[in-house]
Amino acid sequence: MSTHSAEVLRLPEAAIPEGCRPWDAERAGRWTRGLPPRWVPVRARTSVFVALPVVAAAGAGLLHRSAGLPAWAAALVALHVVWLVLRPEAALVLVPFAVAVVTTLGDFVSPVRLGLTAALVGVWAAVGLRLAARKRQRAAGLEAAGGVAAGVPRAPGAGGGRAERGTFLLWSGLVTVVAGGALYATAGFWDLAEDRQVVPAAGWCLAGLGVTVLLSAASARRRAVGLRRAPVPVLRVLLRENADVETEVFAADDLAALRPLFTVSTIELDSRADDTDDEGEGEGEGDSEGDSDDERLRELISRIDDERAGPLREAVLYGTPYDGAEVVFLAAADKAGEPPVLEASVGPVRPVTVLAHRWRARSERGRALREARQEELRGAAAAAVVAERSGRKAAVGVRRWRAGWADWFAVALVLLFLPLYWEESGWWRYGYGLVATLIAALLLPRRIAWRITADHEGLWFNGLSGTRHLAWDHIRVAECEGARLRILGTRASSEEWRVASPRWPWLESRLGVLHPYERTAAEITAMWRDPATRPTGPADERQRGRALWPLGIVVGIVGAAAVLLLP
Repeated sequence: MSTHSAEVLRLPEAAIPEGCRPWDAERAGRWTRGLPPRWVPVRARTSVFVALPVVAAAGAGLLHRSAGLPAWAAALVALHVVWLVLRPEAALVLVPFAVAVVTTLGDFVSPVRLGLTAALVGVWAAVGLRLAARKRQRAAGLEAAGGVAAGVPRAPGAGGGRAERGTFLLWSGLVTVVAGGALYATAGFWDLAEDRQVVPAAGWCLAGLGVTVLLSAASARRRAVGLRRAPVPVLRVLLRENADVETEVFAADDLAALRPLFTVSTIELDSRADDTDDEGEGEGEGDSEGDSDDERLRELISRIDDERAGPLREAVLYGTPYDGAEVVFLAAADKAGEPPVLEASVGPVRPVTVLAHRWRARSERGRALREARQEELRGAAAAAVVAERSGRKAAVGVRRWRAGWADWFAVALVLLFLPLYWEESGWWRYGYGLVATLIAALLLPRRIAWRITADHEGLWFNGLSGTRHLAWDHIRVAECEGARLRILGTRASSEEWRVASPRWPWLESRLGVLHPYERTAAEITAMWRDPATRPTGPADERQRGRALWPLGIVVGIVGAAAVLLLP
């Protein structure tokens, strides 16, 4: 996605520290050339970030059970999968100990022992190159700043208390360590002998993950405090929020936002923490600010669903940028005319490597092509509604849309996982079985039997308790947000209807198929915008749809009977 230079939201000159230099493409190029080799992992996708701890726990259990490594040793070796990407400092220190464990303990055959040793040495070399690259990036950042430094500004009304960075990680780490200890302590209570062999190593691995998170919390807190302790280097940059709600940082002269330098998760700082001292004052202002926050949240959710990036904004970067750094931005607001906002990192800086940039660019081109094809199909569906209405001799009284293959497929995917839990016995089975039955009784009827009926008055939606009505004039938007079909009224959440199902946009685009939700949204939008295409008759009680609670009762009875009576 490109952004034209006229669309860049600029900072007021008074907000820019004196002498602050722009981080132009030439200086930014020196910084990117300091990155480690391409084969060294610097950043991970969200799916990889979630999968790494699971892989580590599974690997620890396998090493403990099959290779005879002690539980603690198996966890030490397996956790290097996580440390390689997320905590290279830990891997640099602990790889020699892991190599000693692999070479002296366990019942490995020689090829496996040699392979594990080589893998650990490879991890040690990779993290060494990555940490050396950090020094080059730090030096390039300091050179770009040209010795200009300034103190990090504070948010208006914010106190000068301690830095809050790392608090969430601290509590998460403590909980994870306790959970790992509990898992290890209860290893003897597991029913299957295989579980009793694997659980101790998994407990050690979970506790090790907790210690890793605690290390991340301490490191983040130390760097955040260091930013505010003394003046830090400053640079003028451009930034925007991408579709993953990460802040992308660009060179100051990259007005088309072609090459992001790094990404970092940030949060806007304000004086909300101190607002409790002024309770009772300015209630009207508080209400208006709350409405503004709700509107911003809706815009953010809409942008995420549409996979759109935010506006390109000018900002002052406080702190030296490098892999793993903490930074603060004083940036232009995302709407013209509003005062600048202060944004602090809530995660480490992650450079955008050449391979990551190429992958993102390829993904954006593919997404744009798919969206163009889908837009053509949506336009054809809307045109078909107009053509159908103009070509009919007799007016149609009502129009209906209902659950179809997409909704049934979503339910079938859930049902595929039931056999995985059916073999369990004891009170565990009855507990989660009855809870799952209750959830199914509440959600399944609407999932497989939803119906929208359009007549000359508006739209009718069926539900568990009965039907709901939304007049044509009260419709605010009818759209397909990613995997969700959403119809929103003028009174926001009080008149909102939505349903979701799995989607594979790349497959739909390749097959030239329009998802039923997209077709429904396009047809309803065409009727909403053009009164001549709307049905002309009223919908009777039967056509509006009946309450779905009887179907929910049937689902609940059948599910409870299956849990309690089947072997």
